[in-house]
Amino acid sequence: MKVILINKKHGGSRSLELGRWSRALLSLCCLGLPLSLVAVGYLAGQDSEPRSLRGASVDALQDEVDQQSDELAVLRVEAERKVQALTLSLAELQARMTRIDALGEHLTAMANLEDGEFDFSQPPALGGPMVGAFNVEYTSFDLDSQLAQFERRLTDREQQLDVLETLLANRNLNDQAWLSGRPVEKGWISSHYGKRNDPFTGAPAMHDGIDFAGKEGANVIAIAGGVVTWTGERTGYGEMVEISHGDGLVTRYAHNKKNLVEPGDVVRKGEPVGIMGASGRSTGAHVHFEVYKHGRPVDPSSYIRRTPR
Repeated sequence: MKVILINKKHGGSRSLELGRWSRALLSLCCLGLPLSLVAVGYLAGQDSEPRSLRGASVDALQDEVDQQSDELAVLRVEAERKVQALTLSLAELQARMTRIDALGEHLTAMANLEDGEFDFSQPPALGGPMVGAFNVEYTSFDLDSQLAQFERRLTDREQQLDVLETLLANRNLNDQAWLSGRPVEKGWISSHYGKRNDPFTGAPAMHDGIDFAGKEGANVIAIAGGVVTWTGERTGYGEMVEISHGDGLVTRYAHNKKNLVEPGDVVRKGEPVGIMGASGRSTGAHVHFEVYKHGRPVDPSSYIRRTPR
């Protein structure tokens, strides 16, 4: 193979004779260089694509981490607020528990109950078999368990107060219905229960009550709590008040100047029910006091001398 080289400047030419190995080397150079460039470009492209993909993935992951960090910060602030609110609620429950305990101890003392029957100074007694064995480790302040403990204590205190209230209410009702004392604030007994000479005729007669003489206008008081069943004028009694106390017991307060209650009124022990006078068949200002048991008059003396509850 001949290669002719022409010189434009001098116009001459020169030929070169290429052998077999020279031709192979020349062909390899002419064809291999472009192929090498193509291969290098392909490999460079293949390497840059994973790099770009990895860069995009890292950027996306970083964005997600940043977002989660922001959300975690918000959750942390919210959790701190909730813990603060629970702490305030727990403090309020403690204050309420202290007041309830003080009230319970005061009521127990007022009711003269035995020591230990109602104890508001100790936590509620609890117990029971253990189901399974658990190893519990507390690594932080457990507000839920504290609130549950206070709930149990409040429930126990409420139950004790309910029972105590019932006892006091029943005792108060019993005290109110207990007939005892005199139907006047001031006065003296002018006539006893039983046979006597009638003050108008002088003839022997049965006196079904006790007379308490006093100053006109003084209060006539109920010797027990009950319901007013009669008020008004009755023959021989003048202005009278009748009160039912339950268990078949009824009291009457007669010769009043004025009645202060009406039928259906609920009166308490010691409450004024009339004004002392001399209405009806009477010789002067006094209260004619009667006690009926199951519809029959009985001597009021035993009730007058009773020790009040």
